[in-house]
Amino acid sequence: MPTVKLADGELNYRLEGPVDAPVLVLSNSLGTDLHMWDAQVPAFSEHFRVLRYDTRGHGGSAVTPGPYSIEQLGQDVLGLVDSLGIDRFAFCGLSMGGLIGQWLGINAGERLTRLVICNTGAKIGTDEVWNERIDTVLEGGEQAMRDMRDASIARWFTPTFAERQPLQTSRVTQMIASTSPEGYAANCAAVRDADYREQLGAIRVPTLIVCGSKDPVTTPEHGRFLQERIVGAELAELDAAHLSNVEAGEAYTRRVLDFLHA
Repeated sequence: MPTVKLADGELNYRLEGPVDAPVLVLSNSLGTDLHMWDAQVPAFSEHFRVLRYDTRGHGGSAVTPGPYSIEQLGQDVLGLVDSLGIDRFAFCGLSMGGLIGQWLGINAGERLTRLVICNTGAKIGTDEVWNERIDTVLEGGEQAMRDMRDASIARWFTPTFAERQPLQTSRVTQMIASTSPEGYAANCAAVRDADYREQLGAIRVPTLIVCGSKDPVTTPEHGRFLQERIVGAELAELDAAHLSNVEAGEAYTRRVLDFLHA
């Protein structure tokens, strides 16, 4: 896959769809790579030039020294689109990708045509939870990442979906087992330190918030908090846990496309 060089590393990306179509950037969750969006790309790329990438520290992108910040990850997105000659774009991010979307909406809203933030919150988790996870991963290394693969099933998917779709569940959770421990820990710090609760009013781009009714990580209450503070934001609640794009599949794809075309 192609890469784009940044000042201190490089980002792995994939660009698909009609060359003259408007651009849609997809941003993955913590512990996954750009293949998290495989189910959406066929439909999305019928209407958009789809740009998906591995977040710094994930997949084929560089693992630079941490800790990272969401601002840094947001600047990576701007560096990526700038290097490809893209001025304005729609952005869809899930979980950590949703935090990146919030940062872009607050700080670079003039670059966005539409914003979709999924299974995310203005503030996710506590310092204690993230610090414990960082310590576990850095101490346990690759074995800790493999152990997290099994623990992530309960957070990412409902028991029913995990039982009904074991191959799909395994494909996605294998991504976390393959993630660099150092890269994962550096991104955990970015999520830990992000708090946009007082800045959401600065987002003026048309926004869709997607949440999962059974998401134990970023609950529907997180979604409603965002909707109440982003002017004109729409809220869609799907029957899914944390990775709603994977579990809700076609319903997720249809709802996001409806919003992007509105």
